[in-house]
Amino acid sequence: MKAWICDSEQKLEIFIPFLGKSRPFLGRCCQTCTPKSWDDFYYKQVSSIRFRNTIRVTEEDTRYRGWLVRRVCGFLAVWEWKIPADIPRDLPARICRNRRVRDLATGQSRGLRGDSESHQRWKETVLKILAEIQAPLSPLLLRLCNWALLKLLNHLFFSVQLHQGQLEMVLKAARTPDVPLVFLSTHKSQLDGLLLSSLLFSQGLGVPRVTVGSQLCSPRLRALLSRLGGIFLPSRMVQMLSDWDEELPGAVLAAYVEEVLRSRQPLLIFLEEPSVTQCLSAPAWEWLALVYQAMRDGAIRDVILVPVGIAYDVAPGALHQQGARSARPLGIGACLWAACRALCRIRGCARVDFAQPYSLQEFAAQNLTRQSCKGELLEELLLPTILGRSPSQLDGKKAEIWGPGPTTAAGLEAEEEMLVTKLGLHSLSDSVACSAIMAVGITSTLLLHKHREGVFFSQLMLDFAWLLEEILLRQRDVGFSGQLRVLVQHSLLLLESHLTLYHLSPVGDILVVPRVSAEALSELGHHSAALLPVFASEAVGACAILALLMDMLPFLETTVRASGIVFSHDELYHETLELLLLLPPNLLGFQPCQSLDLQSLDIVDKLILCGLLEAEEGSQWVTMDFSDSDSEDQVPRRYFKLKEPQGSPGFLLFLCRLLSPVLRTYARAVAFLDHPSWPQPEAACGEALLQFLAEEDGFEHPSRSVALSSLQTFKEMGVLEEVQTPAGPLLHLGQPFQSSESRKKLETFIQRFALP
Repeated sequence: MKAWICDSEQKLEIFIPFLGKSRPFLGRCCQTCTPKSWDDFYYKQVSSIRFRNTIRVTEEDTRYRGWLVRRVCGFLAVWEWKIPADIPRDLPARICRNRRVRDLATGQSRGLRGDSESHQRWKETVLKILAEIQAPLSPLLLRLCNWALLKLLNHLFFSVQLHQGQLEMVLKAARTPDVPLVFLSTHKSQLDGLLLSSLLFSQGLGVPRVTVGSQLCSPRLRALLSRLGGIFLPSRMVQMLSDWDEELPGAVLAAYVEEVLRSRQPLLIFLEEPSVTQCLSAPAWEWLALVYQAMRDGAIRDVILVPVGIAYDVAPGALHQQGARSARPLGIGACLWAACRALCRIRGCARVDFAQPYSLQEFAAQNLTRQSCKGELLEELLLPTILGRSPSQLDGKKAEIWGPGPTTAAGLEAEEEMLVTKLGLHSLSDSVACSAIMAVGITSTLLLHKHREGVFFSQLMLDFAWLLEEILLRQRDVGFSGQLRVLVQHSLLLLESHLTLYHLSPVGDILVVPRVSAEALSELGHHSAALLPVFASEAVGACAILALLMDMLPFLETTVRASGIVFSHDELYHETLELLLLLPPNLLGFQPCQSLDLQSLDIVDKLILCGLLEAEEGSQWVTMDFSDSDSEDQVPRRYFKLKEPQGSPGFLLFLCRLLSPVLRTYARAVAFLDHPSWPQPEAACGEALLQFLAEEDGFEHPSRSVALSSLQTFKEMGVLEEVQTPAGPLLHLGQPFQSSESRKKLETFIQRFALP
């Protein structure tokens, strides 16, 4: 490995794999936001290939040997796992002594006769709220449930792989004195909480306190999860996630989080909901705000954050098809029935990855110092181009990053609320970036975006090997190994309910055809979405090229080949920047701290590296001048022509198809604006949009996260405006888009980038 300092004062690394004995580490933290952590929390041997199947327990994991031990080794190993000290036994007294809790409690109990009666009343209220949040750990129940969970996981998966180098890196960070660990994870299934809790417990990282999001649980299930380490938002906060700062439940929860962090118990926060992936959830924002507030108020000096990525061949439960969470509470019986149904399915594999830990204190200091540098509103950047007005020069600096946090949460200032939002989106991007790509995702992508009409098995294997090589060239890891034929066969076996297989005896091959149904397209689209962050930069660039081709089409002769079309660098940069402004970074897997203008330049460079663009002969290559000079004529222009990458036929169309589902959802969301009666609540508008997309003929099952992101983008652009009413905030059409002509211009603008 070689490293050097570039002109931007960032360390660059080139990692060259040798015969599969080493691999690049994908989860390095951001040099812009956490430069000190980039060097400190890094294990030098993290790139060595050492994986462990965490659900395979043998007699070597116990202190005993013998034939009887080999039959009960799982139970003995779980019984030897060390349970660190729980939170202090005087926790209720500590909570009651908290200054903020006492001030709010005494303020609410005014008017009662007698100080002793008032004190006893508010103390009982505080203890009742605390009982809703958590319960003391039960060592016996922990060991029994983890033993049963090991049995269940061995029936659900062939393996749950963990990189030993990443584990050593996290263990090194855990040895930092007086600093707790907070794990920030993606959320693919309701099994994630139990899986990660058991994994951290078995690897000597302690029993984490696992935050439970907005999922409603029955009282019995809630009590069981609390004894296993689950913590919940108080019931009043679940019903009203805003304006709870002056309420007693919020104060008790903040005091409890401070005590958990002060006792150095690991905390696990899920950043997204299983049905709305790649979007920071409102409960996650609340938990992150509480962690930041605890550090800001001096309860702890720092927090080490560890992004976590989870990848499944097929996630248990298929929760992405269920949409919004059910209003009916989840009970123990429903969990057991879901486990029985999962046992009847074909086993797959799972992979857990840890990204590089980083300091919350350093992240906050770096970002708060940059808060004064604000850009323009998205409405000011894109609307002139869309509506055909005289456009101002795009600078790629958006003023705001949207987050789901309430207007006044946890006593935070506006800048601190923006900081928490950036922290959540940044951690979510890191978690997605370190997640491994599974074989089912590769197969689904090929069937959906390259061979929608069908493909022979032999050709599918060749394309699988090609796409696997493209993924590895982009320094992304995969969560599988083995013979190519076996990998593709197992992927088809897991997807068999959504495919039709024809055995052609004369040819000696198998024809694989995806079924034309909403359920099949939804399943393939769900698995293929994991590959969009891998090719996001190239896909955005390919769609920008498509938009330029659509603009040139009326002026081209029928005999002109695509390779004969020439683009200028400025045209391609401008189209790329427009698309980056339209789509939120979290949907593409980009970090929110990245400047969009620099990202656009990077995308053009990647198009050249992947072979889609070639410098036109006679074009002058110069270093871009970022000074404030107005003499643009002094900078020679660069020109490119399209090129077919060697060994990758149809690569441009493949990249366009990767991003087309997102763009088609945005375009159909514009058409949806003609149907509802305005104004209406945002939640009702989101559900109506999903129903509108699902009812359209020939449109695959919509992604809930993309649909909701389109509404948020429309709010930032001024297409939708939010007005406050006594009944709550309502959405209505903005003034420029109340005419059908303006909405048609917006739809045409989006459709330029998407394949028909």
